[in-house]
Amino acid sequence: MATIKVDVVSAEGEIFSGQARFVSLPGEAGELGILPGHTPLITRIRPGAVRIEAEGGQEEFVFVAGGILDVQPTSVTVLADTAIRGKDLDEAKAEEARRAAEEALANNGSELQYAAAQAELAAAVAQLTAIQQLRRRK
Repeated sequence: MATIKVDVVSAEGEIFSGQARFVSLPGEAGELGILPGHTPLITRIRPGAVRIEAEGGQEEFVFVAGGILDVQPTSVTVLADTAIRGKDLDEAKAEEARRAAEEALANNGSELQYAAAQAELAAAVAQLTAIQQLRRRK
């Protein structure tokens, strides 16, 4: 079966690098599925789960808090703002971040603070959703 080179990187470093048969992730306009030979594409990605069906059949799972996706016919590069391997996701921290963001929204500060709190809330909710998806797959 044909494969595609996949790299998931963030400011902290490389999270995943390898060959894959399929990649799924949350694009700006909806869920994207990428197979080898995909049409070139550059788009923003929303916070959520990147699912990588690796060459050997095992599935890799990475949470990204947004970023940029670059797709070429033979490669996929995810440049994430923040990326966390599925096995390293911490539900308690994500729940605490969600509560803190909701509290910041309720305090009605400046527009900039409100927008930052909305972004933090979206990322925390996406991370909790990713944790639930990972549990269902196990």
